[in-house]
Amino acid sequence: MASPDISITSLLLCFLLLIIPLAISYRIKLRISRATIDAVSRMTVQLVMAGVFLTYVFDLNNGALNMAWVLGMVVIASYTTIKNVELKMEKLLLPVVLSFMAANISVLLYFNEFVLDLGNLLEARYLIPVGGMILGNSLRGNIVGMGEFYEDIRRNENRYLYNLSLGASRYEALTPYIRKCLRSALKPTLANIATAGLVFLPGMMTGQILGGASPMLAIKYQISIMIALYVSTSMSTAFSIFSTIHTTFDEYGLVKKEIYREKRKRK
Repeated sequence: MASPDISITSLLLCFLLLIIPLAISYRIKLRISRATIDAVSRMTVQLVMAGVFLTYVFDLNNGALNMAWVLGMVVIASYTTIKNVELKMEKLLLPVVLSFMAANISVLLYFNEFVLDLGNLLEARYLIPVGGMILGNSLRGNIVGMGEFYEDIRRNENRYLYNLSLGASRYEALTPYIRKCLRSALKPTLANIATAGLVFLPGMMTGQILGGASPMLAIKYQISIMIALYVSTSMSTAFSIFSTIHTTFDEYGLVKKEIYREKRKRK
């Protein structure tokens, strides 16, 4: 059974729901109304453009083009991570891009080869959607993990310097902060894994069922993808932190002040 179509009118009615969070923002003065409208507008335009372009990509199904699309998503995810953690782009973009590539693409290709057992690892209908799910989860984890790591270092600079003065190596002094930020980055994914099927039906499972697949097949897909999400998030966040440490700290173990961007006030 095919999923029911959503008309333009129905989609507009869905947009009307945004009145509720906008009203809350206005009433409590959260100052995120403009950010909300901007995010939803960008999402809509981006998804419409992606839908149009993916129609041609899926029909063409060229391996090189499919991988280029995934690499483009990697660059955008890396850029978004650095932008959201208030760090300077030119200092960190390359190590974060390489970290995302090493973690997410390796998990994606492993998933396609050994879990889905595809004849063509670069099959567009699997490579791009599964890659998008993996990258999206890694993006959230990296924003939490990297953001907390560098903010904790800045907030607790005296304690960090004290540990260095006692003879601790840079890695020894940073270990408590690395441990804390990795836990924070992985907690949301772990919570989703622990409550899947009880509190909510995850996205892939819901999509499979709406598309007409049997619940048991949808469950197998969902279990597999959630494990892949957890592994890729843990790998990419750890890689990003360790790889950026080499460019954000000097030879004396001190964090370079110029890596931080001044925080902009929300309108």
